[in-house]
Amino acid sequence: MEYVLLGVAIFFEILASSLLHTSKGFTQFWPSLGCIVFYSICFFAFSKALLKIDLGIAYATWSAVGIICTTIIGVLVFDQKITGIGVVGVLLIIIGCIILNLYGSAHS
Repeated sequence: MEYVLLGVAIFFEILASSLLHTSKGFTQFWPSLGCIVFYSICFFAFSKALLKIDLGIAYATWSAVGIICTTIIGVLVFDQKITGIGVVGVLLIIIGCIILNLYGSAHS
């Protein structure tokens, strides 16, 4: 169940971050409100996931998936560009997250 909660946290963090971009510095009411609501859900679910998942592993997973998904959203939805080095950086984040999940906890 804790990984479901982590997944919920990640999902709402991605939505909130995307709305943060469209809120234009909190000058647009609905995207700003959605951002605040979705971040609240995100942090609530994340706090519950942390009851069973080590902080470092949970945060690394949350951050890595968020970075990967928001990068993809930035490219596909917001027409932002990514360089080859940027792609390498994202791949290194994926590799680091996998290593941390496999070997990062001393008491797994």
